Amino acid sequence: MKVLIIDDHTLFREGLSSLLKRRDIEVVDSVGDGKQGIEAAKTKKIDIILLDMRMPKLDGIATLKKLNKLKAKPAIVILTTSTSDYDLKNSLKNGARGYLLKDMEADELVLALHKISDGQIVVDPSLNYLMAQIISEKKIDNSQEKSLETPFDKLTPREKDILKLLAKGQSNKIIARNLNISDGTVKLHVKSILKKLNIHSRVAAAVLLVKFGVKNI
Repeated sequence: MKVLIIDDHTLFREGLSSLLKRRDIEVVDSVGDGKQGIEAAKTKKIDIILLDMRMPKLDGIATLKKLNKLKAKPAIVILTTSTSDYDLKNSLKNGARGYLLKDMEADELVLALHKISDGQIVVDPSLNYLMAQIISEKKIDNSQEKSLETPFDKLTPREKDILKLLAKGQSNKIIARNLNISDGTVKLHVKSILKKLNIHSRVAAAVLLVKFGVKNI
């Protein structure tokens, strides 16, 4: 796995680079601002970009948008101290494949990077409550997306009901109780939902709802 680090704090960059190298992850480059990061992404082979949110000149979201316009598109992961629902929502809407916090354990970070490298979307587990809040309060403006096709078109009405509850963090047992069906039936539906949406976790399901909006399910 080849990683690019974009963060304006030199000591953090150096520490993170050392941590990743000790776990057999190649740090291709480590730069201090968004413009340098974009140039590095243009010229070097990179699998994952670890991008800070708060940076001078070009902040994380602005850098994220520019990186997503490049021909080669590595998976971009926001690595930040921000637990703001606005930052989380904005990052996912603009194509981030992960949203992780800087105080997470080293082994958890490495595991998350491997999942992202395998195509999954990963949000720091401590932010699951924000994901549920974003879903339930319908905080995303869907005005430009209402007419677009969504991945949810493949789902049956029952699967859509289960997905909404799944994204709110409800367990299979609670979903079964709410919908008056058996736990086994819920498990089968959940398996079908994940397969149809080509995702691997409940968090990824919540991310899709954030991206496309509850009204589009």
